[in-house]
Amino acid sequence: MKHIKTRLQQGETLNGCWLNLGSSVTAEIVGLSGFDWVLIDLEHGAGAEKDVLHQLQALEHTPAAAIVRTESAQRQRIHRVLDMGAEGIMCPRVTNAAEAKAIASDLHYPPQGSRGIAKMVRATGFGQHFSEYYKQERENILGIVQIETTEVLNHLDEIASLDGIDVLFIGPSDLSMALGVFGQFDHPLFKEALTATLHAAQKAGKATGILLPHPDDFTKYHDMGMHLIASGADGTFVAEGARNMANKLKDARGGAKTSKP
Repeated sequence: MKHIKTRLQQGETLNGCWLNLGSSVTAEIVGLSGFDWVLIDLEHGAGAEKDVLHQLQALEHTPAAAIVRTESAQRQRIHRVLDMGAEGIMCPRVTNAAEAKAIASDLHYPPQGSRGIAKMVRATGFGQHFSEYYKQERENILGIVQIETTEVLNHLDEIASLDGIDVLFIGPSDLSMALGVFGQFDHPLFKEALTATLHAAQKAGKATGILLPHPDDFTKYHDMGMHLIASGADGTFVAEGARNMANKLKDARGGAKTSKP
């Protein structure tokens, strides 16, 4: 464990990014690049649940903590990736307190939660460290719900107050779309939703986070009080790097003198 939950609770601002290629190689490259955390994306990413294990193994020796965004809040989807060794879970499109309460329960073992117990899993060192993991998982597993719908805005205080929900995380594209102001991140409706989310989290002593519309927006959202901040993805990094190199070579070719063989 890399104690990302403790660091957040102590007031640190933690920078992260998405992993959406389903690749253990790019996971390792990104994990070694200086991020505090990375998110393996099963909702929109190219990888499947079967690819998570290899990405977690690749991230193990890097400084980056591994969070997994499950494709849904279904109980077994959460349990499966926790057993693989995920340090946090992000659930998309939470709409009400009942859904968030179920997620909070699924993250943790009885008696506080409903997570199924299996000793021979990667998270427990295949049984070698089960007792230690069992005692410490409540203080180590980070529970994140995404704020992406209009309905959830009516239940922010209830959700933030739940034990086991540690972060309210803004999904700017989905939230702005739901509000009818897609991509207008300075629109009053979007800003009002941000403020309401921040206030609910702060009252409950919880953190807030966001996937930045643009990395230059870091100071803006950090100054609002957001501390789990992400920007970019492994797919984006590869695409931008490839385009940059192709354009440099094109420019060099255009400026080169033509020579006969």
